[in-house]
Amino acid sequence: MSRWWTETVAALGDAVPLPLAALLLLAGAVLVALAWYFFPAWVPRRLPRLGRPRLPRLRLPRFRLPRLRLPRLRRPKLRLPRRRPRRDTPVVPVPAPRSPEPAAAARAGLADRLAAEGRYAEAVRERLREMVRLLVARRLVEPRPGLTVTELTAAVARVRPDVHPTLHTAGAIFSDLWYAQRPATAAHDHRMRDLAADLRRELADEGSAR
Repeated sequence: MSRWWTETVAALGDAVPLPLAALLLLAGAVLVALAWYFFPAWVPRRLPRLGRPRLPRLRLPRFRLPRLRLPRLRRPKLRLPRRRPRRDTPVVPVPAPRSPEPAAAARAGLADRLAAEGRYAEAVRERLREMVRLLVARRLVEPRPGLTVTELTAAVARVRPDVHPTLHTAGAIFSDLWYAQRPATAAHDHRMRDLAADLRRELADEGSAR
């Protein structure tokens, strides 16, 4: 390497005179010193940006899909049946026959058949209907639907206080079997039969007294 350096310096010495080479070296040293002294004032703050080639924009055609109009579905309105107010007092079955005597006999026969079949609760109901028919026939109570046991006994008590205990006992037996859901026995049917007989006798005594 020393040989190469020696030959290079000899070649430069032959091409450039020594005083010129010394002057060039001195000028280069001054430039380097100035650059070092004023650094970084001479460095540009912003470097030029290289512009990117702009590609042409491709405009694609817009496709519009047709709008689908679906039919509106209407919700079905559910109408619930109105609930009638529940009565705490039991309702008495109130039939209103025009001919009370044959109907009462038929009801009594039906009640006896039901009792013979062991259907004591239905037999008690039929005997109460028989008693109500007798009261309607005597015009002691008006035959209107929805009549309760309490209303029945209260209406009859205002006109005939003497038959109020009989009707009150019969209404209590009917309420216990049909609304309190107590098991019906033959004793209930016998008791209702006696009460129906007592009512017929009391009404007959009132008619004969007149």
